[in-house]
Amino acid sequence: MVKIGLEIHGYLDTEKKLFCNCNAIHGSKLANPNTQICPICTAQPGCKPMLPNKDAIKKATQIAIILGCTVNEKLIFYRKHYSWPDLPKGYQNTISGPHSKANGEKGKFLGIGIWECHLEEDPAAWNPDTGEIDYNRSGSPLIEIVTAPDFTSSEQVVEWLKQLIITLDYIKAIDKKAGIKADVNVSISGGERVELKNINSLQNIKDAIEIEIKRQEKDLPKEKHTRRYDSVKKTTTLMRSKENAEDYRFISDPDLPEIILDKKFIEKIRKELPETPKEKLEKLIKKYNIPLENAEILTKKLEIVEFFESIIGYTDSKLAIRYVTEELLSVLNYNKIELEDTQINPEHFIKLLNAIKDNKITELKAKDILRTWKEQSFDPEKEIKENKSISDSSEIEKIAKQIIKENEKAANDYKNGEDKSINFLIGQLMRATNKRADFKTAKEVLEKLLK
Repeated sequence: MVKIGLEIHGYLDTEKKLFCNCNAIHGSKLANPNTQICPICTAQPGCKPMLPNKDAIKKATQIAIILGCTVNEKLIFYRKHYSWPDLPKGYQNTISGPHSKANGEKGKFLGIGIWECHLEEDPAAWNPDTGEIDYNRSGSPLIEIVTAPDFTSSEQVVEWLKQLIITLDYIKAIDKKAGIKADVNVSISGGERVELKNINSLQNIKDAIEIEIKRQEKDLPKEKHTRRYDSVKKTTTLMRSKENAEDYRFISDPDLPEIILDKKFIEKIRKELPETPKEKLEKLIKKYNIPLENAEILTKKLEIVEFFESIIGYTDSKLAIRYVTEELLSVLNYNKIELEDTQINPEHFIKLLNAIKDNKITELKAKDILRTWKEQSFDPEKEIKENKSISDSSEIEKIAKQIIKENEKAANDYKNGEDKSINFLIGQLMRATNKRADFKTAKEVLEKLLK
């Protein structure tokens, strides 16, 4: 039997580092090396940490609640000692260790046990090839989530992680653009646990698990140890024997005060949390009768589903589903932006959809207008009036006759059985009317004339 557990690390989405006022720079946030640093986060002699970042404490509490954990009211930072070039102090400050109480404990998320989640600081970035160290991320607040070994396959791990990432994105707790890293613990019946260190993508996590299971089936581990996954060679290689808690020499940090979380503070955070993706999914299906497939697309991102909920009661539901899950997402993906990067007013979007519904404008023209909203929307009333849909068949027939006359080859091809030629002719008609001709009517008129 296979047992898999995870230790997941993600950057908390805060402006400042954990113990100083330097900007928290990581992930997609770019800065020249060693420009977001100070004596505290580079551990200059005699420098003491500031009080912990309150925003980081709040976000760690949010995560503990969303994972179903018991939230500990008394928090103590410990020093976790190890010798590594990226650790300027010689220890890492963390709310974890054999005698500590983590931010959250004994939870459960989507059927998987959560042993704990705790706040800690990030080390610096060390380049082993050059020996250079960039301290920009040193001291940035991290959350670590430790699961029980409840997973039994790589597929189960990846699907669970996808839902976890979506959920944490909902509460805006982690920097989603920085991604996550995971230490993956794998064991099979009769063998010792092996840790796969610092794997940084869902695909790599899946591949590493499958490769390690096959390796253990051939060579059953007799002792705990840590391995490195090579995504190019598709192998895992020995790094070191597995450390125990005593190897880190955990001690409480005398420079940092004990943190007491007020019960009212915790309850306020609990009440302010948004609905989870699972709750949103059930709501869309039950309240709005949204098909499961569409509901799953909508709930992948909080800003998308909230935008959808803001328009669904004011326009045709089927049109709204299609234009949000297909057309709007297409514009965002093409421009490589998120909805939060734009300023699309729901009222403008509703006007555009209702103009389509009432046949005031063609869908092709509506899509043209939507594409111009990649930065900011505008009231489409003027564009709707100027691009009024042409649905009168006699008006379209006059234009269609001219199109056929100008494109005799395509017309003859259609008459000779090449059905696809009609699409070219429709395209020419749409161009001639600046996409104002009703598509269905245009097709019917052309087919009638060509017969």
